[in-house]
Order: sequence, then structure tokens, then C-alpha cells
Amino acid sequence: MELTKTDISCLEKNLKPETDLEQALLNDPDFKVGLFWGLPRYGHPEGEVHKHIKEVLDNIDQLDIDANTREKLRLVAFVHDTFKYVEEKTIPRDWTRHHGVFARQFLQKYVSDESLLNLVEYHDEAYYIWRLIHLYHKPMEGGERLEHLLNLLGDDLMLYFLFFKCDTQTGDKNQAPLKWFDKIVQEVLP
Repeated sequence: MELTKTDISCLEKNLKPETDLEQALLNDPDFKVGLFWGLPRYGHPEGEVHKHIKEVLDNIDQLDIDANTREKLRLVAFVHDTFKYVEEKTIPRDWTRHHGVFARQFLQKYVSDESLLNLVEYHDEAYYIWRLIHLYHKPMEGGERLEHLLNLLGDDLMLYFLFFKCDTQTGDKNQAPLKWFDKIVQEVLP
């Protein structure tokens, strides 16, 4: 996909990179292709990934958080859905080909922070767990995945929750998974 100067200017204007790393991501050709992927669909009526990222960034701006947390959340927002364009949606699902895995692999070129990499890779996991429990009526399987997620996140549970909240409160996404996960977080955190 050949991007025009107008396309690139649009990214800069809408996403407003604040760090050298955010700027470096916007300069990466593979990354830019992913930002322009997407058509309007349920959960993402905005279509293209960069428009969704802008919504997530706007939500992050509404949080009362310190600068370090904000920087981390922004980085996750930039990367989390950008590799949907290479994801394979086969049935049964090959979770090693999920866009979160591709996003993690990409981000590893830039950062080594394991908690950020986990957050990027598993950013949709709370939604999948909710779906297992409440839509597919598989509470045992969902419970096992929830336990794995909570163990994986450890002290980063609140950071994960904040991102999940900012991501879920976009487009026309179902808010039930967020309400459910909010209760889980309140039970786990003191």
C-alpha cells in the first residue's frame, strides 16, 4: 500500500506523537500500513485502525493518571490493533496468529519491558474470557483463562484494566465485558 503525504500528515495530526518512540512507530512502513487497515464494522464503526487509536488516546486523556502511566497507555494504544491486517481468522482459531501476538513481536524491536509486551499481546483477553463465560457458557474454561491472565499481569492489573477500559469505551462496543471485568478488578485489588 502506497501512502500519500496527505495520509502521513493525517496520522501526525490525529495521533499527535508525543515521544520519540511514538514518532518512530509512525515512521515504520509496516506499522503505517496497519494504521490504514479496516472498514466500518460492529465494534469499530470508525473503520480504519488509526481512527480507533485516536478514540483510545482521547479516552486516555480523560484519565487522572501520572505521566509514566499515560506514556505506557499511549504506547499500547498505538500498537494494540495495528497488526490486525496480518491476522488470520481461521476456525478453529490459531491464537499464535492473533494480532496481539504480531503487535508484541513488532514492539519487541523497540522495547524490552515485559509488562508492556504482555499488555499488548493480551489486550483483548478479558473480552475473550467474558465471552467464554457469558456467551458460550463455559465458566470452567473462562475461569482458567482468567486465572492465567491475573497471574500473568500481577502488579500490572490496574494498568491492564485502564487500557481495557479506554479500548472498550470506543465505537459501539458492548460494555458488558468492561462492567464484568471492573467487578473482577475490584475483588482482586485492595
